[in-house]
Amino acid sequence: MPRGGKKGHKGRGKQFSNPEEIDRQMRVQREMEANGGAEKETSSGSEDESSSDEDYESKKKSGVEGLIEIENPNRVSQKSKKVAEIDVSAPRELSRREREEIEKQKAKERYMKLHLEGKTEQARADLARLAIIKKQREDAAKKRDELRKEKEAEEAKAKR
Repeated sequence: MPRGGKKGHKGRGKQFSNPEEIDRQMRVQREMEANGGAEKETSSGSEDESSSDEDYESKKKSGVEGLIEIENPNRVSQKSKKVAEIDVSAPRELSRREREEIEKQKAKERYMKLHLEGKTEQARADLARLAIIKKQREDAAKKRDELRKEKEAEEAKAKR
């Protein structure tokens, strides 16, 4: 139920076409059929090609597109190359990502080479840590040997 002042669409007045307008539309339609039929009869041989071209042009030029020809400057058309035109031996340019990936791999290889030679800060720290650990293990091994020798000496004394 509509509220104060607003009315729905159902009570609107109906709009009828006058008979003169209907007659004019019928005449135009008959003329189109008569002209269209005559053209189709004369060009029955190339019917498929012309109708497909006309359909394409009518689809392409619908609306404002038919009035103004606009080309999108941002659109990149894909141009296919023939196999004979492609030069395989020519060096192709690498993309930015590919170049960065190759540079990253080379930098890593250089770093590993320097690391193995002991020239990097990390390698020096690792070698120092290893030297400390090696010394601690040697000291522990000496202590064990001394304790074992003492035990053997005590056991030898106890057996006498």
